[in-house]
Amino acid sequence: MNVIGSRPDGWWRDREGAMRRLVDELAEFAAERAVTVVFDGRPFELEAPDGVEVLFASRRGRDAADDDIAELVRAHAAPAELRVVTSDAELSRRVGELGAEVVGARSFRRLIG
Repeated sequence: MNVIGSRPDGWWRDREGAMRRLVDELAEFAAERAVTVVFDGRPFELEAPDGVEVLFASRRGRDAADDDIAELVRAHAAPAELRVVTSDAELSRRVGELGAEVVGARSFRRLIG
């Protein structure tokens, strides 16, 4: 949600639409690497392009997606090979301590268009 929120384009009026647009934007980026996106909120039907895995936080509430992202990094065989996109300082600290690289949401937004 940090990536979606990094562009004040009215996304909050259509949260599901913003999620769909982000997933579509990730298609080209995912052509060269696997991408996992973790969304907060209630799951809904969302078709993802090849190379993009869409997950919804396993619980609701504060830091739900952050906790799932940190767990994905912790469970990965080679966390140093991962990049986590976030603007959240606490999540950055958590995944950084596990060895993952952190990329800011605005920087990533510029990268994908």
